[in-house]
Amino acid sequence: MEDIVCDDDNRLLDTDSVKSEKFTSKSTREPFMKEQLATAVRHAKKGRGVVKRVRICTTKSAASERLSRPLTGLSFVDSGSSRKKPLQRGLSLGNLDLNALKRHFQIEERISLEHLHKLKYYFEEADTDGSGALNLEEFKQVLKNCLGIRGRNEEQIVALFMKIDSSSDGEIAWDEFCTYMQLEYAEKEEAVLRDKDVAFHLPAAMGSTPHREPIVKVSHTPDNTFMALGQDGMVTFWSPNLDLKRTRTVVTEQQQANRIKNKWITDFVLMSQYNKFIIGTGDREIQFYELSNFEPYCQISGFETVPLKLDYCPTGPAECLVLFGDSEGCVNIVVIRNTGETLRTWKKFPKTEGIASVNVEVVANGSFTKYIRWKVHRDWVGQLRYYDDIRSVISCSNHANSALVIGCVSGSTHVEQQLKEISHDKSTASKSKMPSLAYAQTRKRLDTDETVFKIYKGVKTFDFSKEKNLIVTGGMDRIVRTWNPYVPSKPTGMLRGHNAPIFHLHISAEENRIFSVSTDKTVKVWDTSDQSCLITVTAKSHKIRGDLMCCHYSALAKSLAMVTDQLALLQLKMKSSLNADIVLSHKESVQCCKYNSSFKQVISCSDASVVKVWDFETGTQIFEFSGAHGDKPVTCMTFDSTERRLITGGRDGVLRIWNFNNGHCLKSLIKENTEEVTDCCYVELLRNRYVVSVGWDHRINIYADAAEDFHHYQSPLPKWTDDVAHGHKDDILSVATCPPNLLATSAYDGKVIVWNMVSGHIYCHLVSPELRSNTCSSSDDEDDNRLKQDTSDLSIKKVLFLKSRAGKKDAAQLIASGPKGQIHFWNIFQGGHLYGLVNGSKKQGTVTSMILNASDTVLYTTDSIGFVYVWDIDGFCEDGEAPIPPALIRDWRAHTQSITGMDLIEEHNIVITCALDCTVRVWTLDGNFVGTFGQPDPWDIYNPSTYSHPMVPYDVLVDPLSMPSHPVIDRRMSVADVVHADSMEGSDAGDDDDDLQRRPHTAPNFSTLHSELLVGDDEIAEELKRQPFGKAIGKRLRHEKMMNAPNKFKDHGGPNAYQSLQCYDLVDTPEIIPPNPSAEIDDPFADILD
Repeated sequence: MEDIVCDDDNRLLDTDSVKSEKFTSKSTREPFMKEQLATAVRHAKKGRGVVKRVRICTTKSAASERLSRPLTGLSFVDSGSSRKKPLQRGLSLGNLDLNALKRHFQIEERISLEHLHKLKYYFEEADTDGSGALNLEEFKQVLKNCLGIRGRNEEQIVALFMKIDSSSDGEIAWDEFCTYMQLEYAEKEEAVLRDKDVAFHLPAAMGSTPHREPIVKVSHTPDNTFMALGQDGMVTFWSPNLDLKRTRTVVTEQQQANRIKNKWITDFVLMSQYNKFIIGTGDREIQFYELSNFEPYCQISGFETVPLKLDYCPTGPAECLVLFGDSEGCVNIVVIRNTGETLRTWKKFPKTEGIASVNVEVVANGSFTKYIRWKVHRDWVGQLRYYDDIRSVISCSNHANSALVIGCVSGSTHVEQQLKEISHDKSTASKSKMPSLAYAQTRKRLDTDETVFKIYKGVKTFDFSKEKNLIVTGGMDRIVRTWNPYVPSKPTGMLRGHNAPIFHLHISAEENRIFSVSTDKTVKVWDTSDQSCLITVTAKSHKIRGDLMCCHYSALAKSLAMVTDQLALLQLKMKSSLNADIVLSHKESVQCCKYNSSFKQVISCSDASVVKVWDFETGTQIFEFSGAHGDKPVTCMTFDSTERRLITGGRDGVLRIWNFNNGHCLKSLIKENTEEVTDCCYVELLRNRYVVSVGWDHRINIYADAAEDFHHYQSPLPKWTDDVAHGHKDDILSVATCPPNLLATSAYDGKVIVWNMVSGHIYCHLVSPELRSNTCSSSDDEDDNRLKQDTSDLSIKKVLFLKSRAGKKDAAQLIASGPKGQIHFWNIFQGGHLYGLVNGSKKQGTVTSMILNASDTVLYTTDSIGFVYVWDIDGFCEDGEAPIPPALIRDWRAHTQSITGMDLIEEHNIVITCALDCTVRVWTLDGNFVGTFGQPDPWDIYNPSTYSHPMVPYDVLVDPLSMPSHPVIDRRMSVADVVHADSMEGSDAGDDDDDLQRRPHTAPNFSTLHSELLVGDDEIAEELKRQPFGKAIGKRLRHEKMMNAPNKFKDHGGPNAYQSLQCYDLVDTPEIIPPNPSAEIDDPFADILD
């Protein structure tokens, strides 16, 4: 026997009795099939006994549910032992990957409040040396005793210890442990709120309506047009911007001519499949109109009551249901089969008031129609809907004992009940001696055919979502309730906050939101997962005046329409995204990214000062914290030597040191000015540790990183004398270090300075020969003015040291990314010499980032257009100057905007890039696309089959600059040269490839390309006279080909219909007699009269 246990309900479900039944965990709302669980457990046991039960344990942290996958653990109990054992690795349960589950089930998320009390006791007990702190071994023993952790979970204990011990002193105290836990979950909660952030455009957009009577309903059409119907029959169509498109009326003058009172319209619904428009009237009619021209089509008349609420739903290719609720609490259902033919038949009936009218008795007794009337409520029906997903009708009323009812359409077959009804009908008919109208009789469903929800003060409005398996109700008691549709006894949640009766509800399943509107025009948006209120908009904010008549939420327009004496629209603020198919890692531009090998994580920073921590192995987000530098962007970052602390620099001019695993700011490094920090690095020099930063203040700022310094704010060390007197005159953009004592900085003016960090003196100035030749005879002021007048980009955004060549005086030791987009290889000895040049971009872009592999043999560069280049620099400039540039191994387009950062992970053969397009992407060294951080489907970095390759990002695929390089597009060859390349003499493909490397590439100008290819008639005629081609090829020379061709057509494999026709010459051609001149005709009627 196998049992399934759900911890949320503490219920045991027998295997044999519920083989096809689904059950759901309340915490995760994820359905699991029972047979899948049982099969997985049987495989997990592998013959070690019969499985007695499977237990599903769900985390209680709402924040962790949002930031990672649902943390669901599986365990089994051996039949011969009560000891739980974990499932085998490699098992997959539906879409649940147990390997990934085990990786993301962090130890700190198992700790509850009860565990904290135990941990405090164990901390005091395990502190054997009395220092008040625990080392790693003591910490392991504490967690094992408290949480019962064994086996491979020790790796997670070590990782947790390293996260808490950010100072790398090898010990953690109880205060440090509590601070870490508190800050981590506080930041996770803030991250959850940021992820759920929702806002409206306020105040609401409003439009004056031409309606003179109240509007009974507003809806939207498939073309995203709002449609409103008034009680007088006037229909208005509105654009999403509330521009009145057109006005129609469904009550004609002929219908109003013989009436004392105007016709009263109660409700409407669209019948889109047949281009019809259905309305209910106060004359107990349901009328059908053509949706295109609003001409009356037909109507069903003679109902016992007035249709108050209408609904329509197609149930098959030619079947549909038309439903309405009335004032007697009945649900009336018209079942129509062969709908198109039935409507055309009804249109042929005699007309009443200008519209074909069919009586309800004909409908009830028709061969393709059926009329059903259920007595459901004890008050009039407030709302009803038919949901084909569950094949049930949901209706509501203000009566408490029948507030919400879910029932079937036709009912079950109950023989005994039917016999009672037949005998009762016969006795009633014999007593009254009048024919019985069976279609008008109301019946009550059997208890097995309906589910009744009893709610205090009834239900005024509701909504249902099959995807979420959720019903939401609201009424006069001002409480929004959420229900499991199969459990009517108790709601799953009660959302309080409205101060007036609930008027309208809508579930947005895609966005996990519930929209509620009360009669005081207050709008609230709720989260379906944790049932929290995300936003409240009052009447003061949206400025909608008047009594509320009706509401409607449009999923297409992402807006809420509210009707008072005017039509108002509350538009949701949408996330800025160029295309829905593009996965974004951040909401704002990403400025930098780094890989942390200690935790196997990737950290990225954005313009909104948000720092995100990603799992490198799967691409899922682990953690994030915001406000790293207030509202200023994060511009650079690096790690300390232990990789446990993150150092960030911002546009506010401040450096901050973080424990990035919980968002704790450990220290702030503040200089005397607030100029932007552009780059930073961490240096260990003579057993001392320093943080070096550069920026717009033109100076090098050095901060000592001493473990004994407990001050939260720290100022830089005194400036170097050479830096003040002879340092940079422009903004410094990059800094790099090389053991034992070298430091290099590059500036916006194209100059590089190499420093001795021990003495603080300048080692050498590096200036490109092109710049030196232009400014050699100028003073410093004239030099600066001339550089400012130069329109080309002189900035050097990145410098790198070739550390393996640091002691080789004949080799290039430094690489600079500029100026003018050319990569410079410098020898820094004897004043500095330029040893090599490489064009850094094919598309006339600038080099934005560079990185070297560990052996300094391969250089990876990126440019401002989004390309990644891989260069083979093994031996390049190693024995002197190299006139021939290094070989380009490969290049690919990674982003559509400028790449701002890059990192290399050699152990996995991976490159990570980030760009201004808000994405952080992962690539193999061959340029194969792995994925984008934040994508819904995680990857396994150890399994190439989970990579996105051969696909590429959608924005890269459709961008014009992603097209392969072609000589015609690059304007290096004409179309004629390409077409006749085979006939040209002396062409050598290898020479052309070398030429592509030597000459600078220009970006394609698509605006002038078309005009340069236009050829006039005179040029064509002149070219035809020269006849430069052996054979006429191409469309523009087709007439020359026809000119030299013989009179008969060439045989291409058999005659066609025209070639098989026989032609003959005309032998006897009749002579054409010209008419007489008009002067010779005296009387045109003379011949007739004669």
